[in-house]
Amino acid sequence: MLPFSDADTHHRSFPVVNVSLIGICGLVFLYELAISRFAIIGGGGSRALTEFFFTWGFIPVELTRGEALTGVIETPAPTWTTIFSSLFMHGGLMHFAGNMMFLWVFGDNIEDRMGHVKYLVFYLAAGVVATLSHWLIDPGSGVPLIGASGAIAGVLGAYLFTYPHNRVKVLVIFFLITVIQMRAMWLLGIWFGWNLFQAALSFGISDQVSTAFFAHIGGFVFGAGVIILYRLATRQPIWPPRYSIAPPSSQFWRGRPLD
Repeated sequence: MLPFSDADTHHRSFPVVNVSLIGICGLVFLYELAISRFAIIGGGGSRALTEFFFTWGFIPVELTRGEALTGVIETPAPTWTTIFSSLFMHGGLMHFAGNMMFLWVFGDNIEDRMGHVKYLVFYLAAGVVATLSHWLIDPGSGVPLIGASGAIAGVLGAYLFTYPHNRVKVLVIFFLITVIQMRAMWLLGIWFGWNLFQAALSFGISDQVSTAFFAHIGGFVFGAGVIILYRLATRQPIWPPRYSIAPPSSQFWRGRPLD
């Protein structure tokens, strides 16, 4: 299932941060296309692309040891910086396109509620938490972790407890290609449940699994937790009341209630 539109939210400002994040990821992917001579489109690679991933991707064992892996390309910056650089890299066309579609649909709404600067801080913090969640599960892994999925998972967690009743249009490809409309709480609930299931299956063999499910879970829990804590602190119900359209005057962390 691939979401491509949400129907019930009206923006008060242009999502400059969200569009910029997508733009940066797009530029990095174009670079990956160039150095791999377009092999990455079909899931292939090249020596140059592998070196790029090992240079700027997050390698858990490097953080564990506090030094670069012997015999591999060293990052020309402190090891911890790859926690951030890895958030803008992707391992294939579908990886890139799927992540950017989720960010496009859900990120602009969260930016609109939080404000531009707070949304940027939130996004990066979610990415850090997601990356460290992956590291905690497999601190000895020498496989580079790349992708914006963890940070985007934080956006999804925040969306679930901000706009759970919003209607989302979803492209479904299963024997037939069709479009359905479903509430965000069902879509995101299915997404999170699937990641929990896959994480349970991969526990103990995460170094052999291509998808960092624990990073997704960590990012999602962080995003949801930020909204839940804010609601508790401002004495609002954790689960928003049902609205057909979100109140246009509601703002996040600007002195007005969420609902």
